[in-house]
Amino acid sequence: MSENQPQIGELMAATVPMAATLGIEFLETTAEHAVVRLPDRPAYHNHVGGPHAGAMFTLAETASGAVVLAAFADRLSQAVPLAVRAEIGYRKLAMGPVTATARLGRPAADVIAELDRGERPEFPVTVAIRREDGAVTGEMSIVWTLRPNG
Repeated sequence: MSENQPQIGELMAATVPMAATLGIEFLETTAEHAVVRLPDRPAYHNHVGGPHAGAMFTLAETASGAVVLAAFADRLSQAVPLAVRAEIGYRKLAMGPVTATARLGRPAADVIAELDRGERPEFPVTVAIRREDGAVTGEMSIVWTLRPNG
C-alpha cells in the first residue's frame, strides 16, 4: 500500500461524495497509478446481477481522479484538476467486486511544465476494470486538465 493512499482516499471521500456513497475502497495510490475497488452490493446491480454500468463508470472515473490527485497534489493551490471527456467500453460481464486500475498517460513532469508556462495542460488517463479472476470487463479513456486558478 502506498503512503499516499490514506490521504488521497480521505480527500476523495470528502470532496467526491459519490465515491463514498458507492463505498469505493482505495487500495493503492501513487503518482503513476491508482487501484480502487467497488464492493459487490446488490443495491448497485444491473438487470443481470452485476455492477451497474453507472457504478463501473464512477469506479473508473474515481480511479483516474485518485492518480491525478496523487500526481499533482503539490499543485492544487495553483490549479484545479477537472475531467474534460471520457469514453468507456464494457468488454465482459462483470460479476462480484471489481477493481479499477488507472495510469497516467503522460509524464507528470511534462504536464507540470505546461502549467508552469501558463498553459492549461490536458493529459490522458487509462483505466482497466477487472473482475476478481483478473478478466478485464471494461476500459476507460479519460482526458483531464489542470485549470489554472485565477
